[in-house]
Amino acid sequence: MKMTNRTLKNLIVVLIIFLSGFNAMAQEETEPFLDDFRGTVSITNNGISLVPSFSLGDPALLFDLKFTKGKLSFEPDMRFGLDAKPWTFIFWFRYKAIENKHFSLRLGAHPALIFRTVNVVRDGQPEELLESRRYLAAEVAPTYKISDKVELGVYYLYGHGFDEGVKNTHYMALNSSFNNLYISEKLYFNISPQAYYLLSDDLKGFYIVGFFSLIKKDFPISVSAILNKAIDTEIVPEDDFTWNISLVYSFGGANRRKSKQKI
Repeated sequence: MKMTNRTLKNLIVVLIIFLSGFNAMAQEETEPFLDDFRGTVSITNNGISLVPSFSLGDPALLFDLKFTKGKLSFEPDMRFGLDAKPWTFIFWFRYKAIENKHFSLRLGAHPALIFRTVNVVRDGQPEELLESRRYLAAEVAPTYKISDKVELGVYYLYGHGFDEGVKNTHYMALNSSFNNLYISEKLYFNISPQAYYLLSDDLKGFYIVGFFSLIKKDFPISVSAILNKAIDTEIVPEDDFTWNISLVYSFGGANRRKSKQKI
């Protein structure tokens, strides 16, 4: 096929028009569906539950994701043993009802599945089956910000179980957070001590717990630890002290909302 000068000129004009239109479209304002996405992957020597007095008792792999749109967020929390067996699946839906300079109020609810291995006999042979128990929970979390580094808050969680086991759980905590406590220009740590009351059906307990994180600025890997001590409790497990240490990889977190997008 031969190409004349006129045909070549026409192709060049069409190409210029196409590129100009594409460039104009690329520079238009874009409004992505999500405002933000972030998450962590953690490996720990002892998986500790949402209620810190309960633990897996074995090493665990934890996945925490957060999808944010406006004041709403969806936050899946999936935990596995290192043998790849699921431990807990929690699917948080959270809403920032109030958020200003000093005071914030978060409301949330989640369905959850808690898994355990049970031993059964089938056709005369012992066999392990994975059993799941269904829960539904809701939370209220007001927080008062004293400064950029210090926060005080109250936390209440109610959970209801639909299957065999605990039916009603009330978890009430007084918490505090001390953030961005610098060791050096690049290295800092966060501390969050809490005192909480736990009512599990008719059994109750009082506990203290501390959450610690050691973080390097602009580095995705951090180290965290949880130390939980029972003060007075009727609730099993009988071990009145649980702890863990975790290696945490963080990703995402950049604000997805951009006013312009250019080639």
